[in-house]
Amino acid sequence: MENYYLKISRASDLKNFKEKIIYRIFEIFPGAFSWLTLIGCVLLSLFKPLWAAIFIIVFVIYWFLRVVYFSFHLSSCYKRMRENETVDWIKKLNELENYSLLIKDWKEIYHLIVVPMYKEPFEILKDTLSSLLETNYPKDKMIIVLSCEERANDEIKRAGRKIKEEFENKFFKFLFTFHPKDLTGEIAAKGSNDAWAGRQAKEKIIDPLKIPYQNIIVSSLDADTKVFPKYFSCLTYYYLTEKNPLHSSFQPVPLFLNNILQSPPISRIFAFSASFWEMMCQERPEKLKTFSSHSMPFQALVDVNFRQKNVVSDDSRIFWQCFFKYNGHYKVIPIFYPISMDANCAPSFLKTMKNVYLQQRRWAYGVADVPYYLFGFLKNKKVSFKKALSLGFTDFETFWSWATSSIIIFFMGWLPMILGGEKFRQSLISYNLPRFTSHILTLSMIGLIASAYFSILLIPKGLELGKKKYSILLLEWFLLPLIMIFFTSLPALEAQTRLMLGKYLGFYPTEKFRKK
Repeated sequence: MENYYLKISRASDLKNFKEKIIYRIFEIFPGAFSWLTLIGCVLLSLFKPLWAAIFIIVFVIYWFLRVVYFSFHLSSCYKRMRENETVDWIKKLNELENYSLLIKDWKEIYHLIVVPMYKEPFEILKDTLSSLLETNYPKDKMIIVLSCEERANDEIKRAGRKIKEEFENKFFKFLFTFHPKDLTGEIAAKGSNDAWAGRQAKEKIIDPLKIPYQNIIVSSLDADTKVFPKYFSCLTYYYLTEKNPLHSSFQPVPLFLNNILQSPPISRIFAFSASFWEMMCQERPEKLKTFSSHSMPFQALVDVNFRQKNVVSDDSRIFWQCFFKYNGHYKVIPIFYPISMDANCAPSFLKTMKNVYLQQRRWAYGVADVPYYLFGFLKNKKVSFKKALSLGFTDFETFWSWATSSIIIFFMGWLPMILGGEKFRQSLISYNLPRFTSHILTLSMIGLIASAYFSILLIPKGLELGKKKYSILLLEWFLLPLIMIFFTSLPALEAQTRLMLGKYLGFYPTEKFRKK
């Protein structure tokens, strides 16, 4: 089969022994590189402290420039996002004269919204469906698929049925389905449920009604996603004005704000940080990949035979599936329009902290894409080397710095003086190293200040905040340097180490909890 590599999840999936070894080497590579970086810092500090000091200085400068660079991107994205929220997208659609597809009217475009569910309670699902109902796109062009896991408990299944009863007559079509457990070739994950839902929609709704695939935009939404009122009209405009819409995914700005004030400070910091990272990524469209809730052409989804059913990070993997299916001619379009999801929150503080760590680890396990695309670049010679190098390097560097930067900055900087011996401790560079890194880190506070500022701006309208609450929201950002190692580097290192050792992760669904 020519494109057999599109469905690989791990080395053992390959039948050819040589290919299996190559893929296994690619799995080892990210974790080995991160560990060699950290071990190398220790060994250099012990045997070549001058080299270690130079590396640390260069790394800290690089990190500072990165903070400044991303701060500008954050500001730019925030401005564009707020502008897009004010645009009358229906008016722009009505004024549109030329479409990128062979259609006569924008109202020919259908939206297929897939909502996989497993442990989400009725209240959260109702908020999600209500937000869809409140959008300004014609409801007679919206198809909803609510796909519940068969292994969910009875209470969750009842919640799904109750949602169906309440909302099924308010959209063009509403399909409530159960994703069977223990299907061959699947793991228990959101991606396998999403793939099931897509196939069910095709078989039971789209094909019987003979709706052209190119006229359908499919949006995969996490069960806690609340879309903003103009999301689908904005998305439709981008779809119909994109030069090659059938080879493009469309990425909104995911903001983790639904329950932001209910979450404890540490969880809140990471919710804002994840939002800021995705905002900054919107400003680099040539390197953008799909994340969390996003949209894409139904035609592309059918062409790759739906999402992989055997991976944890299906949201980014679907981009790479399409990328290789179309020989590198596939991209992600940022639409600079927000959607909102839940921050981590559980009934107890310790449970919340555990969930924060496990969610970070699951996101970091996106590193499993590295062997996938490295192998894909080997198998598909039609992908341009320049594009492969650009996308691959950016993605790999992100995972490498995720696992190592906090440890290098906040711990390794002292090692040359501790391990370098008396001769090095008496050198000029030893005297200046802690002062230099301290000054650079102080200057890097611009990143914390920017984060604190934009976190206030992103607080949803209508929430009453006194001066005391605002002060807490600002001051809690100073916790970030203290917790970065435990909630960024360590989960990323664990994810990479598991991949390196072949101890593959399963899918951990983040608990959805909102205080009443």
